Amino acid sequence: MNIEPAYQETLDYLYRYVDYSMVRNLRYSPEKFDLRRMYAFVEALGDPQKRYRILHVAGTKGKGSVSAFCASVLRAAGYRVGLYISPHLIDFAERMQVDGEAIPHLELVELVNEQKKTIESIPELTTFEITTGLAFLYFAQREVDVAVFEVGLGGRLDPTNIATPLVSVITSISYDHTKILGDTLSEIAGEKAGIIKPGVPVVSAPQKREARLVIERVAAEKNAALIQVGVDYLYRPGERSFEGQSLEIWTPGEQVDFDAYLSAGESGAWQPERIEIPLLGLHQVENAATAYAALQVAKESGLEIEAAALRQGFKQTAWPGRFEILQDEPPLVLDAAHNRDSALKLRLALDDYFPGREVLMVYGASEDKDIDGMFAELLPRVQTVIATQSVHPRALEPEVIVKKAQQRGSRATAIPLLEDALETALRQADTDTVVLVTGSIFVVAAARQVWLESSSAGKLSG
Repeated sequence: MNIEPAYQETLDYLYRYVDYSMVRNLRYSPEKFDLRRMYAFVEALGDPQKRYRILHVAGTKGKGSVSAFCASVLRAAGYRVGLYISPHLIDFAERMQVDGEAIPHLELVELVNEQKKTIESIPELTTFEITTGLAFLYFAQREVDVAVFEVGLGGRLDPTNIATPLVSVITSISYDHTKILGDTLSEIAGEKAGIIKPGVPVVSAPQKREARLVIERVAAEKNAALIQVGVDYLYRPGERSFEGQSLEIWTPGEQVDFDAYLSAGESGAWQPERIEIPLLGLHQVENAATAYAALQVAKESGLEIEAAALRQGFKQTAWPGRFEILQDEPPLVLDAAHNRDSALKLRLALDDYFPGREVLMVYGASEDKDIDGMFAELLPRVQTVIATQSVHPRALEPEVIVKKAQQRGSRATAIPLLEDALETALRQADTDTVVLVTGSIFVVAAARQVWLESSSAGKLSG
């Protein structure tokens, strides 16, 4: 039986509803972002989100990686684990995963068909609200023990925010979706901190002062214990290679032991927790430390996670499209950086892993992104820009990208079809030139798919 036509019809049905990720020139308004619809929807579904434990992850950057780390560790600990992410990289079904497997297309078709009457009974549901409600239900049907839910946008009014988790997590906050979330870090942090629930512990990644003060205030108002990475859990990066990197984690109460450990040449009876991760870039060290802190809080709330399972889970985490090296000669790097802060982290990762080497960048982005800010970080490190475009309603025209690059003195050309852009970049690059694909998760996803489907692609090398 060929399920794909029915699967496509199901996706068409879901996207028939309002999908704010596809809307141009979106402006914030409370009537568009209102949790009353979501509460009504999950109530009609039987409140499935109450049938398992939840970790809830918000933030501007790193929330997907932190969610993936947590889910991987929980699986290694023997739990049946749901993982809800957005957006997907290649296939819509990736948004709902159980034990690392995306929902089968047939099961998604059946799930939607079974709930159409319920969906249509709630006026003005959005695509993301429907998808989130169905994920809550799917995880309950599959009898997961625990689920990790990544916030889609913001936090306070995100459809995932109707659940009460074991722990709330806020990753690094920076400027993104400013038309919706606000123009200042305080405003953006206020939206992210909206996931903090009364009495539920919250873990925060290291934040800029403006954002940190908001999180501290909201946590105090909600009587929620605040655990801050860099304050309550200390960490430092360790060894790194193209295959992965390590980090060490300890608490302030262990600082004397850590000092003695360093004085003894990193040896002795006491050792800090050492974690190995396959994800590259210094920012992933911060994300791993944040996930570690969240898992420690979850342990205190009743989840059993042995040290060996924790190490195994971190080591086995898969999160493609984030400083992912697909081939060695010429190096082909994919990174879904899509704001200025993530562009800076990408540039630093390039300096770490490919110091002094020329970079040819294939770039495409959505029209609402801070192109100028990203270019300010990336173009000093890039010799040539090939502007391209993803198949997405908000994709910016390549000619606009070329103009912005040329205004900064960079060589740039437009190749709208991504397959042609990637082929041209790989053909032009010599073995010492790094080909970088970035700017949008949609561009990265398409490039990854093109490369994987290429008969001459070979095996993944990073």
